[in-house]
Amino acid sequence: MYGKRILLGVTGGIAAYKIAYLIRILKKKEAEVKCIMTPASSDFISPLVLSTLSENEVPIEFWDKATGKWNNHVDYAQWADVFLIAPATMNTIGKMANGLCDNLLLATYFSMKTKTIVAPAMDLDMYKHPSLLRNFELLRKDGVAIIPAEKGELASGLKGEGRLPEPESIAKYLESFLNTGSTQGQKILITAGPTYEHLDPVRYIGNHSSGKMGFAIAKAALAKGYLVDLIAGPTQEELVHPNLNRCDVVSASEMMNEVKERWGSCKFGVFTAAVSDYSPTVKSTSKIKKSDKEMNLELVKNPDILKWASFNRTNGQKVMGFALETNNEEENALSKLEAKKLDLLVLNSTRDENATFGGDLNKVTIFDKDKNKTEFPLQSKLDLGFEIVNIMSRLDD
Repeated sequence: MYGKRILLGVTGGIAAYKIAYLIRILKKKEAEVKCIMTPASSDFISPLVLSTLSENEVPIEFWDKATGKWNNHVDYAQWADVFLIAPATMNTIGKMANGLCDNLLLATYFSMKTKTIVAPAMDLDMYKHPSLLRNFELLRKDGVAIIPAEKGELASGLKGEGRLPEPESIAKYLESFLNTGSTQGQKILITAGPTYEHLDPVRYIGNHSSGKMGFAIAKAALAKGYLVDLIAGPTQEELVHPNLNRCDVVSASEMMNEVKERWGSCKFGVFTAAVSDYSPTVKSTSKIKKSDKEMNLELVKNPDILKWASFNRTNGQKVMGFALETNNEEENALSKLEAKKLDLLVLNSTRDENATFGGDLNKVTIFDKDKNKTEFPLQSKLDLGFEIVNIMSRLDD
């Protein structure tokens, strides 16, 4: 981000404290940083802190009552390569979406000729309120990018979506945003999570996939400006974004049907889902009672979703698959890459105890269609999501 001009708009939310850390990260990446604050934000973080870290004055009002100096919102808008508003409160988002301008930060937003990003932060019920979702859609139509809030502990003591992402993650979003090519209207299909194959209304065959890697890739793709069709198996993961079209499924056959319906309109396919290989030939409509010491299950092979997508391409579509192996890892991964004629294959490591199901870290190796490999160290799944989306995007160069 050398030389990039980043204007940070800080509004009145408790998460404002994270902006100090974000400025440090951006300065280390040699970006130029200026800040604008709303009057309410100074209750949560000192203007002196932001001024000291950014090495620039931090205006709050349209003019300085002591000196009479005018803070020109047009100059700030023309200076910035990007305007990031973080944390963005429900109040500020509502005013942006509906053309209300009662402070310097909003005047600067309405003067921007380049893209604006908002990073919402609020309590979980506010974050899912219908009025906020409508305002998100209005902002999207106005060309505003939205960084999804994360799930975690909130200031209210509740736990759920609404948490401002960590400064490192926001910096990744910014870096990707500033290096985004022409992704307008391009769509990515992502499958995530496990599939469950029911034996009866109570029991099922499944696996330990949490869906976190697929959702991380979806977040990265949204940050880069793509439209995302996300087909998710049973998962606790949540994601709200105006460019996201999410479809929840349970079984492999349901996932296949949704992939078939959506694949034709997508440029890229990222198939992270851990699809069950087999399903029972007979599914009981009532709970199977325990009787004999043994019970035999007859299983039938499920459809190969990844292979179907790869063999049913049009207009230069690109396909990325995922593999998790417990022995002969590279050999088996390369065999899958070749048999399914993939453009890229991501091999998940099973040898690092920190790269676990349901965890926030992962360690992968990516193979291209020529069997060249790129190894990535253990890192957050969100950071890997950015790496994966960037590699996928370069296939179209």
